[in-house]
Amino acid sequence: MIPIAKPLIGEEEIKAVTEVLKSGMLAQGKEVEAFEREFASYIGVKNAIAVCNGTVALDLALKALKIKSGDEVITTPFTFIASANAILYQGARPIFADIDERTYNLDPEKALEKINPRTKAILVVHLYGQPCDMKAFKEICEDHKLLLIEDCAQAHGAEFEGKKVGSFGDVATFSFYPTKNMTTAEGGMILTNDDEIAKKLRILRDQGQTRKYWHEELGYNYRMTNVAAAIGRVQLKKLEKWNEIRRRNAELLGNGLKKIDGLNPPFVDRRAKHVFHQFVVRIESDQLSREELMKRLKERGIETAVHYPLPVHHQPIYQKLGYPKEICPRAIDAAKRVLSIPVHPALSEEDIAYIVRSLEDVFR
Repeated sequence: MIPIAKPLIGEEEIKAVTEVLKSGMLAQGKEVEAFEREFASYIGVKNAIAVCNGTVALDLALKALKIKSGDEVITTPFTFIASANAILYQGARPIFADIDERTYNLDPEKALEKINPRTKAILVVHLYGQPCDMKAFKEICEDHKLLLIEDCAQAHGAEFEGKKVGSFGDVATFSFYPTKNMTTAEGGMILTNDDEIAKKLRILRDQGQTRKYWHEELGYNYRMTNVAAAIGRVQLKKLEKWNEIRRRNAELLGNGLKKIDGLNPPFVDRRAKHVFHQFVVRIESDQLSREELMKRLKERGIETAVHYPLPVHHQPIYQKLGYPKEICPRAIDAAKRVLSIPVHPALSEEDIAYIVRSLEDVFR
């Protein structure tokens, strides 16, 4: 079976973890501090704050920005649910704007239409590894005095107009879940150029302490371990190489799939460096359903997945909160048509050729 994702863990990661285990310093410490410095330098920001997962990163980022009950945050309905849930955690309300039907990212013009006096921020998600239109979103947020939050959970190393995602917003968050472009097994990171926000984040992640056993506010145990950071430091050194392999694999897949009627390969914004966390095709065929295509590919030993089968506002919890189902029609249509096929760095050129041939055979 060719898997849809495959974490790449080598001897370097095993050695780094072993050294931490032998040291006895397993919880947050110097290894985490080093990972924070290296990741901040890689993205090009002043401060990085490591935490235990990507959802926690979003939660703390919004808390540090003082998003609160009565506030509204504009975001995309076409993403993993954690992006919107982090807004709910604050007692605030997610306001869903529709997506660009080519990139599947939040459409700046649709977001602009949703701004009102209660709007405090826009939370963009760089979906599948393709950056949002950050020039447009920066201008919108500056013009309307809004905070800009980047969810970069799927976009490690992606760039927009030569600048890495995670360096545009007031805060940005990353996830290091095992299927991401790099991993720490579980983990997250918050980035900011604002020293006061960074100070607040470090206090919040560590039980509200400003010094040991001196708790000035309600905090949380959201720390990353030295074990996780050791993996992350090794993976970060490999990230650029892995991203280039993903881009090469995506080019080979895209060129092969152009010949198939009823199957559209991903669109890539020329201003962006796409890092292909997922390679997502769009099914336009009336003769072949997505479910049938997935079944036939599985029979040929190719794993596929749907990211994501339901827009967030169609999820049961959001229906209970009263969100109308008919909003964001582009997101609704995309959820019915998208399909992720393998693109990860562990694929060989023979694997990619086999995937293309299998898709040709199924559509033929």
